[in-house]
Amino acid sequence: MGLVRSEIFTDQQNKISLLAKAFAHPARVAILQHIFNTDTCICGDLVDEIGLAQSTISQHLKELKTIGLIKGNIEGTSVCYCIDKEQWTEMKSIINQFLNQDITNTNCC
Repeated sequence: MGLVRSEIFTDQQNKISLLAKAFAHPARVAILQHIFNTDTCICGDLVDEIGLAQSTISQHLKELKTIGLIKGNIEGTSVCYCIDKEQWTEMKSIINQFLNQDITNTNCC
């Protein structure tokens, strides 16, 4: 796989790409859904809930945190995760702007 020359794309194009990557794996979607459904911070029950190994869950959590959709706080010996509401709102706005584009040229193909 070749390197992505992200500098030739706009900030918004790069952001949309990163957000799309967050939803490109069903485990990350399941993690986000679980956090939303519980409506509280998650502190370790994801392995039982999602059904993947702890190391795999940790990798997906890291990816979601790097993108900024979740944030984590250390509580004792565990890290608790929740949705970053500010980033989630921004992500929805960016994705909605992109998806709400209409096709105006009806003379194509």
